[in-house]
Formats: sequence, C-alpha cells, structure tokens
Amino acid sequence: MDKPLLYYEVHGQDGPYLLLVHGLLSSRAQWLLNLEALAAVCRPVVVELLGHGRSPTPDEHARYTPSGYAADFERIRRALGVERWFICGQSLGAALTLRYALDQPGRIIGQIFTNSNSALAEDGWAERVRPAMEAQARRLETEGRTFLDEHPLNPARSRRLPPEVRDAFVADCALHTPRGIAYTGLHTVPESPVRSRIGENTVPALLVVGEREERFAAHREFVERAMPQLEVVGLHAGHAVNLEAASEFNAAVAAFLAKHERGPA
Repeated sequence: MDKPLLYYEVHGQDGPYLLLVHGLLSSRAQWLLNLEALAAVCRPVVVELLGHGRSPTPDEHARYTPSGYAADFERIRRALGVERWFICGQSLGAALTLRYALDQPGRIIGQIFTNSNSALAEDGWAERVRPAMEAQARRLETEGRTFLDEHPLNPARSRRLPPEVRDAFVADCALHTPRGIAYTGLHTVPESPVRSRIGENTVPALLVVGEREERFAAHREFVERAMPQLEVVGLHAGHAVNLEAASEFNAAVAAFLAKHERGPA
C-alpha cells in the first residue's frame, strides 16, 4: 500500500476522525483555535497541502490536482485503519474536500466546509485564473520567498489574528516552498471548481459561512439551492471564519458531528 505523501498529524483520543484541510498559503496553524474544542469530541487529522509547511514538494504535477489530493486523503484514511470519517475544508481546501466527497461518498460520514470561491466558481474559471497563476509562478521563480512573504493571501499578514496564531503562521510560512506554491497555482487552483457537480452530493454537509465576505454571498445562495443534504450556519466573520469566530465555528462543527456520528439509521 502506498504511504501518504502529505504531512499529517492526529489530535484527540476518542470519537470519529475528522480530516482538516487548509487553503492556499495556509498551514496547520489554520486550526490552532479549533483543535482543543474539536479534540474533545473527535480526533482531528490535520494535513498540510503540498509545498506548504511540512509537506513535500514533488515535481509530479498530477499530485497537485484535486484527484491527486483525493487519492492521498484515501491513503491517510487507510493508514489510520478507519472505514469512514468526517472531512472539513477551508477555502481552497474546501474545493478539495468537496471533490473528495463527490468521488468517494462511501468513505465520508459527513462534510463541513467554509467560504470557497474557487470551489463554487462558475464556468470559465480555469481560463480566467490561469494567466494570473502563470504570472504568479514566474514571480515565485524570480522573487522566491520575498514574493511569498508579501503575497496578499499570506495569512501571516492578517492583523485580526491573535498574536500566537499569527506567530505560528509566520513560522509555517518560512517552510513553504516557492515551487510548491507555484505548482498549487498552476495545477490545483484551475481545476478546483465543483459547481457543476454539487447537485450530486449524497452525504450530510454543513457550510459554515463567514457572512462578512460579500463576494461569497452569491455562491452561498447557489449552494443552498443546489446542494442536497446541506445545512448552513452563518457567522459574523470573514473568509477565515474558523479563526475569526472560532467558538461559534467549534460549536457548529461539534453539533454536526454529534448529529451524524452514527451515520444513517
């Protein structure tokens, strides 16, 4: 059996496993304000995307595609020796976990996701973003870590985070590889939308929305109409809802896990 390529770590001692997948330029620090509360009700499994944090930066481009990630999520599940688990994705990570649930519904008890403009992007997304991702890759090649440190999506630049979380992001950002971030932009981001398949969902789902992110409002309206088995909890927060409204996010996730832990009757 193949070993998982992604770095992962398991927290908690009891309950179902919950895979936690962060977004672009984030890291395991994305979940610092959630792990203690979630570990009381489940076993969080924190992964880091390729080229991010402690995960490697392979040159096989297929590894960075959503299907490549789904295959590695399956390797982690098998390594844990569990038949079914919960999954949770944040931002770009939500695009990956949504795809995983669509491709492997029999392995998923339930899924949680947050604001993800890439996951729910409309037709033509790849064509729209690819020039920007190619330009980003060129800058990463020439400017390297300077470009990473100054990237507008770098969570370490946020002024809304508690100091200990910001410090963790700064430390983790130092581990990101420019090549890995470039590959993510070139091979993950363009293929991330699942909008055309969202009606195929067959597992219980929870969308925890940061309602202050105005550009996600139309995507929320769409997914509420189109996605079967979906519950929605709106919180007064922005894109990083699990950090900006951590207590409320933790409570919503714990309630969802308790409701669906035993699966269908």
